[in-house]
Amino acid sequence: MNFTLTDEQKMIKNTIRDFAEGEVEPGASERDRTGEFPLEAFKKMAELDLMGLPFPEEYGGAGADTISFAIVVEELSRVCASTGITYSAHVSLGGAPINMFGTHEQKVKYLTPVARGEYFGAFGLTEPNAGSDAGGTRTVAIQDGNEWVINGSKCYITNASYAKNLALTAVTDKEKGTSGITAFIVPTDAPGFSVVDDYEKLGLNASNTTQLFMEDVRVPEENMLGKRGEGFKQFLAVLDGGRIGIGAMSVGVAQGAYEKALAYANERMQFGRSLSKFQAIQFKLADMAMNIELARTMVYKAAWLKDNGRKFTKEAAMAKLFASEICMRVCDQAIQIHGGNGYMREYQVERFFRDAKLLEIGEGTSEVLRMVIARQIGCQ
Repeated sequence: MNFTLTDEQKMIKNTIRDFAEGEVEPGASERDRTGEFPLEAFKKMAELDLMGLPFPEEYGGAGADTISFAIVVEELSRVCASTGITYSAHVSLGGAPINMFGTHEQKVKYLTPVARGEYFGAFGLTEPNAGSDAGGTRTVAIQDGNEWVINGSKCYITNASYAKNLALTAVTDKEKGTSGITAFIVPTDAPGFSVVDDYEKLGLNASNTTQLFMEDVRVPEENMLGKRGEGFKQFLAVLDGGRIGIGAMSVGVAQGAYEKALAYANERMQFGRSLSKFQAIQFKLADMAMNIELARTMVYKAAWLKDNGRKFTKEAAMAKLFASEICMRVCDQAIQIHGGNGYMREYQVERFFRDAKLLEIGEGTSEVLRMVIARQIGCQ
């Protein structure tokens, strides 16, 4: 394997790092406090042709690869996890289902504006009684002539307040179990469709997390995404790609916390010398650096497999699981290295710690991912 980034990937990394440090990082702590959505930053990212990075140029994208997408997610998350998850969800959950399963007409109509950054992509999967058990979907769609009538609700949906259309799952054939779930593209301004943004969260406060309510929402037959009854299989495939995004986000958050801990250890004087001179602190930092690099390599491998048309379900699950748990551990140790200061908002590592927890939950909990890996390695 070649571990060297291509010239294009290096250019993207340099561009997004400069952008993240110059445009995203300065207001990150304030946005965490106020919950202000980083809309202006994303308008500028659209001008840089980053909002549709891995999508075909034919539909407004940049035609880049999944590794490039992971690089952008990582660099944004290194300074602001709220911005990182917004971008990751926009691409891997919002645009990806349409790119993967949509018709040419659907891609022109719905993927192109998402790729151009005209509005955000979102995906309605999770429900109050269907989280890890996504096959337990209760939202229903009943055919009425050449239309579908949708009723139900979704929760913990990223970006929906800023999406004009989104893909969501609904039961169309209850007696068929998971083979009776179908995906639809639904306009968020359709009569009976409402988006509620009133969650109070532990972290990721500048990201948009919403509930969706559908009451007799009508969509035309042409808004079915893919084939009837294949929605469950579709979102499993979508989640495989999404896990690469969350893995990359985990690497970025961990990298950001590690960099702050290293800088603090080199500057902070105790007992007449810097903290970084103490072996106990050196070992913490060494473990942090080692595990972040391992996580990054796993994320890039999963992305590489995806780009080369090879199976990557197991590798994406492993990368997301390992990276998210390492991220949580790194952020915990970053606070420990800061001591009492680490508990204070001024030093920011507490923000990284709060933001990190969601990464062990979203796109498959650590427990579910161990189940996925167990199945992939042949456990009966």
